[in-house]
Amino acid sequence: MDGNGRWARRRKLPVAAGHRAGTKALRRTVEAAIDLGVESVCVFAFSTENWSRPPDEVDALMEIFVETIERELPDLAKQGVATRFIGRRDRANPELQERMARLEDETSHNERLQLWIAFDYGGRAEIVEATRRLVEEGVDPRDIDENAIASRLYAPEMPEPDLLIRTSGELRVSNFLLWQLAYTELVFVDTLWPDFGERHLRQALAEYAGRRRRFGGR
Repeated sequence: MDGNGRWARRRKLPVAAGHRAGTKALRRTVEAAIDLGVESVCVFAFSTENWSRPPDEVDALMEIFVETIERELPDLAKQGVATRFIGRRDRANPELQERMARLEDETSHNERLQLWIAFDYGGRAEIVEATRRLVEEGVDPRDIDENAIASRLYAPEMPEPDLLIRTSGELRVSNFLLWQLAYTELVFVDTLWPDFGERHLRQALAEYAGRRRRFGGR
């Protein structure tokens, strides 16, 4: 979900306004995904590198995360969305940690769509953490294979994505789900995230549907 800052600057608004507009885009995009029969969506909300942004922007983002959990996600829960957070939580403030845990608990029984929110997440950090667990558990090197690593990722039960949509015109994955994206189809769109919605999602899915996935075969 990229382009919040540029969206705000083009409108001569504070960056926080762009992030708040981004939460609206999240809600309508998830609602569109429900209507289209999508079963699982993972969104990149805050990366391990985002802590290096100006302190006032980070503080505003933490405040917006709390607002999103309180105002946007409950309506999605009523529509059958189960929310899970992946990544680190120990660097978030206690209030945000508590709200994350409560939302996960309250929506755990929902089955219409799984919404995974990557918070304080980095693909490299995730692989490092999985490797550290293998060492801590004393796993014999001869027993280490892809399954051993995959089972120690932040959310082993999260399905590997069929499609990655990157907004805002940037042509990179930016440390997102590096392990899981091995054979994911990529779609890049110029639209800034706050302007993203059902039409863009449909277009991305249509482009994906026209591709032939070979997973390394012919």
